[in-house]
Amino acid sequence: MFSKKDIRALLWPLILEQVLTGLMGVADTFMVSNVDEAAVSGVALVDSLNLLVMYFFSALAAGGTIVCSQYIGHEEPDQANRASNQVIGASFLLAAAATVVLATLRRPVLRLIFGSVEPAVMEAAQIYLLVTALSYPALALYSASAALYRAVGNSRRPMLVALVADILNVIGNAVLIFGCGMGVLGAALATLASRIVSAAVMLWYQAKPDQAISLGPWRSFLPDGAMLRRILRVGLPSAVENSMFQFGKLVVQSTVSMLGTTAIAAQAVAAALDSCAGMPGQAVGIGLLTVAGQCMGRGSADEARRYIRMFTRISFVIILTTALISCFGVSGIVRLTALTDEGRVLVCQLTWFVSIMRVIFWPSAFTLPNGLRAAGDVAFTMWIGTASMWVLRVGLCWTLCRYTPIGLWGVWIGWTTDWVFRAICFRVRLRGHKWELHHVLE
Repeated sequence: MFSKKDIRALLWPLILEQVLTGLMGVADTFMVSNVDEAAVSGVALVDSLNLLVMYFFSALAAGGTIVCSQYIGHEEPDQANRASNQVIGASFLLAAAATVVLATLRRPVLRLIFGSVEPAVMEAAQIYLLVTALSYPALALYSASAALYRAVGNSRRPMLVALVADILNVIGNAVLIFGCGMGVLGAALATLASRIVSAAVMLWYQAKPDQAISLGPWRSFLPDGAMLRRILRVGLPSAVENSMFQFGKLVVQSTVSMLGTTAIAAQAVAAALDSCAGMPGQAVGIGLLTVAGQCMGRGSADEARRYIRMFTRISFVIILTTALISCFGVSGIVRLTALTDEGRVLVCQLTWFVSIMRVIFWPSAFTLPNGLRAAGDVAFTMWIGTASMWVLRVGLCWTLCRYTPIGLWGVWIGWTTDWVFRAICFRVRLRGHKWELHHVLE
């Protein structure tokens, strides 16, 4: 059983960490937005690609969280340690491969995804992608280490590290963008440095032998087939789902890129605000992985169901709060950017629309399914999420943007329709009992 004090101790640092992590990308977008629209558009295009990579590794780390949480609930700490080292080793190797591919093929990749954008936008995007791709191994190591700390209920340490990284990023942006006049390159270098520092600090702490989950000798990072299969069985479907989700965003971003520079810049700012508003809710979902995972490890599905409903209600309250802040703060925020008057009005209108839809549907669409994943019901969440994304988020968006005069509104109508469908499907699934029948540790 988790007391209210335990839940508060888990969630508040998680919420702050997720907000701080999201602010790293937002800081780049807003600080670069004071350079020119081509710069902010280039950063926005690459951030869509970077989010795909980031969410893949976050989902892989979440698989480690689920396995470690269930081992802890089952009172097998040695197995939890084995799983943690496998997650870290696999995450690093996959991230290194992604760095080599995207740094080498950055131009054709950007051309393939975003098509023929303005030359100034493409130049900014190539610079930003090259440098930020170098940070993928550090990003993967931080994600894995932070997820493992959460598996034992310690979300405070990742939050503190994220706070330091965010401060370094903002200072680096200020010095390199404005002080040195480096523009997009300065934003990318600040992100690279802050991610290297955050990964190094997390691993330094985890190497200490007194940690609940600690790093083992170098041999413990070599592939362990049985343990990797166990982790990938729950982590890979979530990673595929998250990657498809972000890839769908790239397809949508490709559609936006055809609407002109003003639309790209407005989408970048609106998406950055939307990301910040959603981060606290995502934190609640991450906390649910730990709580529901430990409940299922103890064999208590009824207890897991109760916590899934509790965390979904908590997510609703938090999302309502962030929605109110977004709606009443957006007019002041857009004045700080270099957007045109048309772009500022569009961002304000979209923020109000999305905030209302988020409050109603987002908790059931994104917080609740993390409880199903913690129980091992990852195939169902993957298929629902992937189908909804391609049919509604991508298909409806593409149709509305290309064949109706509503422009950028088509993107957000498609996105929110996707939320509605997910919320209905996952609510129905929770009421049944099929999600209780999975066995992660076997």
